[in-house]
Amino acid sequence: MKKVLREVLSTSIYILFVLCAVYLTIHFVGQRTQVLGSSMEPKLSSEDNLIVDKISYRFHDPERFDIIVFPFRYEENTYYIKRIIGLPGETVQIDEEGNILINGEKLNENYGKEVIQSPGRAYEEIKLGDDEYFVMGDNRNNSTDSRDPSVGNIRREEIIGRAWLRIWPLDKFGLIKHR
Repeated sequence: MKKVLREVLSTSIYILFVLCAVYLTIHFVGQRTQVLGSSMEPKLSSEDNLIVDKISYRFHDPERFDIIVFPFRYEENTYYIKRIIGLPGETVQIDEEGNILINGEKLNENYGKEVIQSPGRAYEEIKLGDDEYFVMGDNRNNSTDSRDPSVGNIRREEIIGRAWLRIWPLDKFGLIKHR
């Protein structure tokens, strides 16, 4: 009888330890998220499953061109995946030719799938606050991002983490390169 109780106690402690480790990992280290929609094509496709790194931004600030995950302000349990274009303190504008201007200078980047047709609220200069980021999807003409007032500028505290690893589909399995 004592041996059975010892085994039950040992197994219970082991299961409790595993559950605590899983909880801590999901809430503080990484979490799985799924891409829905085509706003990040060609880099990420709808139905891709990702692991989001939630810990690295505790040690350094997000950088330009990082692909981040943040909650949509107006719908619970809805998360957006976008690329950081503008950093805190910068001004962002999109000109008539679809060029992104950072502090008045053309941003050299090749992430956009096509020429931007609608600058949205970035038609006029947008001055980012000390903790704000301007984000865009790579599929620029099919993305609800910082150009749209419903998304707007993203505050640092809203960023959940950085897209780190694609786990599904298996033929695309691997680390996500941001640059």
